Amino acid sequence: MKKFIVTYLAPSDDAWKTAESSPEEMEKGMKAWMAWAEKCGSKLLDFGTPLGNGLTLGPGGSSIDSDSKIIGYSILQADSMDEARSLLKEHPHLDWNAACMIEVHESLSVPGM
Repeated sequence: MKKFIVTYLAPSDDAWKTAESSPEEMEKGMKAWMAWAEKCGSKLLDFGTPLGNGLTLGPGGSSIDSDSKIIGYSILQADSMDEARSLLKEHPHLDWNAACMIEVHESLSVPGM
């Protein structure tokens, strides 16, 4: 089995709007995510968390606030990218906002480790 890192992308302004959602709206949104997690079963290794307050680090110790649209992650286990993609079909993140996207990357082994 291979491991896949899933990142959730959205405009940062939209990401913070969820904090302003009513408890009912949040519960409804989480039900969709929990249904997705249940569909994945044991192939969902890490449900993940929302991400924020990113920092971009550069050479010599420089840093700036990140302008990345990555707002969260999950980790899947699958036999192939096609299987990982099928696990992400109809993912609730994609229904949240027309600008929302998902990236999925295969975690590759480090040579010599």
